[in-house]
Amino acid sequence: MGRVGLSTDRLVRAGAELADEVGFDGVTVSALARRFDVKVASLYSHVRNSDDLRTRIALLALEELADRGDLALAGRAGKDALTALADVYRDYARAHPGRYAAAQLRLSPEAAAASAGPRHARMTRAVLRGYDLTEPDQTHAVRLLGSVFHGYVSLELGGGFSHSAPDTQETWTRVLDALDALLRNWPPRQY
Repeated sequence: MGRVGLSTDRLVRAGAELADEVGFDGVTVSALARRFDVKVASLYSHVRNSDDLRTRIALLALEELADRGDLALAGRAGKDALTALADVYRDYARAHPGRYAAAQLRLSPEAAAASAGPRHARMTRAVLRGYDLTEPDQTHAVRLLGSVFHGYVSLELGGGFSHSAPDTQETWTRVLDALDALLRNWPPRQY
């Protein structure tokens, strides 16, 4: 029987905190057992193994991001919605770098379908409704936004922009201005 007070939820949340402290790659059942000062075996009644723990942290991160996105998008449209959603991803990544990395974990098709991942796609499509894109351009734009948000945030977290001016906030604002302009003037498909 597991130690009193340990539960799957508590372990996953502690694993998410650990990810933010040491990086997502450093999250293992052994590291978590050390954090709680228990034997590794006592955690196996709550998580199957390190992969299960990491998947659960990824699901938590996706849920947290989706919840923040829903709140940020309420009542917004167009560039205001685009900026709000982009800022959710950037702010979350800066506050929770390990969880943000976890949100990028490749999930099994079953776990992905049951995750908050589809909510992320719906939020992005909701932003795009303000730009009057139809399929397949809407899907192209979803992929573009995800690539730009994740690419920028990953480079920024890795220190890729820390060695030169201008300030990264200024660049972020300009990137979002450029995305807004592109989405308002989406190029027609060339056959």
